Amino acid sequence: MASLLEKTQTLIQANLHAMVDKALEANSVAVMKQYIRDAENNLDELEKAAATVGGEVKTLERKYLEYKKKADQTDRNIDTLLMQGKEELAVAAQRELNTNRRLQEQYHEQWVRQQREYEALLNARLKLQARLTTARQEQKELEALLQLAMSKEKTVATIKSLDDVLGSGDGDIARLGESIRGRLDRASAYSEMYATQLDSQMDEALGRAELDLQLEERKRRLGLAEPSTYKADEEESAAAGDASS
Repeated sequence: MASLLEKTQTLIQANLHAMVDKALEANSVAVMKQYIRDAENNLDELEKAAATVGGEVKTLERKYLEYKKKADQTDRNIDTLLMQGKEELAVAAQRELNTNRRLQEQYHEQWVRQQREYEALLNARLKLQARLTTARQEQKELEALLQLAMSKEKTVATIKSLDDVLGSGDGDIARLGESIRGRLDRASAYSEMYATQLDSQMDEALGRAELDLQLEERKRRLGLAEPSTYKADEEESAAAGDASS
């Protein structure tokens, strides 16, 4: 019984605020939950022990009253026997009275002791119930605080992630932009180069055509042009003249 009362006393005197601080440091409500489980188990044991001791108290009280009643009756019988001159019977009755008085006192002492024990258990039970109620409330508050802390941690992580994208990530984006602009510049340079080459080729082609016409004209004047070609040219010239007139 002393062991149970000691464990109960430890729980009753436990510093809940210290346990809350410890639980917060561990980022867990396991400390409080374990305390509550211990308190609930000890409360169950305490109630069973109180019921047992309470039953013993009633038994001891009943025994005490029984022996007291017998002793009182025997005491009266002794007076009657002495008045009747029955010495031997009075001696036997006195012996019985002494035994009953001794048992009466023993049961009375046990009854008083167990009664104190029973009252101590009842008081401890009330205090432990009150502390358990407080602990449960503390646990709810602690869980709420933990949820709030976790929510804030997520918010901080999200903000940090955004900061990485918008802040330190700008360098990566800038490098990507430079790479794209570099590709665009190279593509523009190649485009200009090829356009220049094409322009040169066109100029060369057009220049050759003009030279060919000049040589063809010179061949006609010299009579070196092919007849078919010469005739075709005359027909084209005549058609052009008719069209103009």
